[in-house]
Amino acid sequence: MYDYTDFDEAFVRARVEQFRGQVARRLDGGLSEEEFRPFRLMNGLYLQLHAYMLRVAIPYGTLSGHQMRALADIAERWDKGYGHFTTRQNIQFNWPKLADVPEILSALADVGMHAIQTSGNCIRNVTADHFAGAAADEIEDPRPVAELIRQWSSDHPEFQFLPRKFKIAITGSPNDRAVTRAHDIGLRMLRVGGLPGFEVIVGGGLGRTPMLGQVIRPFLPKADLLPYLEAIVAAYNLAGRRDNKYKARLKITVFEGGLEAFRDAVEAEFARTRAAFSGVDQALLAEIEAAFAPPALPLRDASPYHSARTADAALRAFAAQNVVPHRAPGYGIVTVSLKAHGETPGDATAAQMRALADLADAFSAGELRISHEQNVILPHVALADLPALHRRLQAVGLAGANAGLISDIIACPGMDYCALATARSIPVAQEIATHFKALGLEEEIGAIKLKISGCINACGHHHVGHIGILGLDRAGVENYQITLGGDASERAAIGDKTGPGFAYDEIVPAIERILRAYLALRLRREESFIETFRRLGPAPFKAALYREGARRAA
Repeated sequence: MYDYTDFDEAFVRARVEQFRGQVARRLDGGLSEEEFRPFRLMNGLYLQLHAYMLRVAIPYGTLSGHQMRALADIAERWDKGYGHFTTRQNIQFNWPKLADVPEILSALADVGMHAIQTSGNCIRNVTADHFAGAAADEIEDPRPVAELIRQWSSDHPEFQFLPRKFKIAITGSPNDRAVTRAHDIGLRMLRVGGLPGFEVIVGGGLGRTPMLGQVIRPFLPKADLLPYLEAIVAAYNLAGRRDNKYKARLKITVFEGGLEAFRDAVEAEFARTRAAFSGVDQALLAEIEAAFAPPALPLRDASPYHSARTADAALRAFAAQNVVPHRAPGYGIVTVSLKAHGETPGDATAAQMRALADLADAFSAGELRISHEQNVILPHVALADLPALHRRLQAVGLAGANAGLISDIIACPGMDYCALATARSIPVAQEIATHFKALGLEEEIGAIKLKISGCINACGHHHVGHIGILGLDRAGVENYQITLGGDASERAAIGDKTGPGFAYDEIVPAIERILRAYLALRLRREESFIETFRRLGPAPFKAALYREGARRAA
């Protein structure tokens, strides 16, 4: 893992002290809330419905056990004892007092963390495949490049006031677990003739105008990556609209002018920019790569695990659902679900965070990952240790064997917290999870991605859910639209709106009708919902959803 250098330390400490002075001026009346707003946003501090919210960066989703314990301490000392992990691999604290925020930022700096550029019209936290550095299908660990991008983009003098926020995602695997096509820039690692490089995608994004990114460069050599990114962001900074924030994202720039015109602007900028990169970036990358050397994973005898799995049905279910192959023989990648039935998706208590830190140190080379699906990953677990790990997860309520099932829902905070939300998300997610568990259908339904957003900003990624739910306000009443057929993988797709929305008390029965239709229509148990949808199209699902007699909102 990457450790702060002396420069990093000095930079972050200076920002903390600068913000401490700004907070003091706000508290003594020297700054109005409107004057204070740009300062707090530059430091990840939002004003939500009920309180300030602090968004802390977890670059490319990688945490140490030591850092996770610090987050637990912050939750317990300055918040209400929990944190919320987000789809950008960040953590949010929903109840800090303004006067305490500088102390929180100082505590983060003590463990090499910060909240810089988790908000504002700048390059946000760079996200990555949550199995990075461990996945069996990985071409190369993308995190060193993600760290290089983080260092390049942090406080970049030209890119602090872009037309709109800017998001970058990177994956080192052909199986896209980073939703690269839903970002302003998506990077997919390739090797062509043995040469490492990236497929470069631009112009993706969800929100009120969902669009999938388009390939601007089918293959870009790894050595050219940083100057090419500089060229993309510079071209966008010049061409992006500033007259209308709803049309200011890169996706609109690419859509309105066309990909070819934008590519021409980027290539012209790249021709100038490339010469300015003398190789210092590659020397820095080599240093960063050394920090990400894979941990030593000795070969372990897995026979005790296989015996325990045969004898223990709960362990068998957990291993089948929450464990995927590691690149190292005899190891697995473990997803710890933060989606216990009836709980808030993505929330973890301070006690659970400390437990996860202890488990990372005991069983996963001290490393954790935060997934964009709001779960925690233990990336380097010996199969021989799985029975002991499972028992300890059971003791803290984190042994749910539901990764990838109907209760493993992505949900934004919705109207419970967010000032922008127009409907509730969390209660809908909770009711769906408990409803299908009570019906005994969760395992029968099998693999499915259900995602919920409480407004058109789409923080819950509903557009790319196999089933997506969007909560809206219709004349003061919550109304939930359903989309079908979305996909966040390498087969990325935007879901199709089914038709009129449903009232709050109708949305769970509506989802049940869709899924009972799927169970009746699939050819075999192994045919997943999205495979059935692709085979048949939306018609039979819409027919079930809006069948005669089904209550429907206007």
